[in-house]
Amino acid sequence: MYAKNLRSIFRRAGGFVNITPQVEECLQKSGIREGLVLVNAMHITASVFINDDESGLHHDFDRWLEKLAPHEPVAQYRHNNGEDNADAHLKRQIMGREVVVAITDGKLDFGPWEQIFYGEFDGREKSVRS
Repeated sequence: MYAKNLRSIFRRAGGFVNITPQVEECLQKSGIREGLVLVNAMHITASVFINDDESGLHHDFDRWLEKLAPHEPVAQYRHNNGEDNADAHLKRQIMGREVVVAITDGKLDFGPWEQIFYGEFDGREKSVRS
C-alpha cells in the first residue's frame, strides 16, 4: 500500500484540474506494478472523476451543474444557515467522490482519452489522496 496527499488551491468554485500526471508520479514512486489505485477528493464539496480533457466539455460541466444546483439564491437551500455552499455539496454528489483505476504493468490502465480530474465546487483549499 502507498498513500500520498496532493494539495490543490482553487481560487474559484467550479474549477477542474487534470491530476493524472500527479497520480502517475505517485504510482511510479510506489513501485506498484499490478493492482488498483483509489483517488479520493478527501473533502465534502470536491469531486474526483474520469473523463476527457477537453475545455468545451469542462465548460459544459460547469453550465450543467449550475443549472442543476445553482449557487444563487443561497436562501433556497436549508443547509445554508450560516453557510453558503449547499450547491457545492449537491454538485459533488452528482460528480462523485472518488475513482478506482486498474494498474497494469506499472501504468494506469485507461480507455482512450480518459484522464483523472479534481473538481472543486466551493473554492476553498482542499487535498486529494491517491
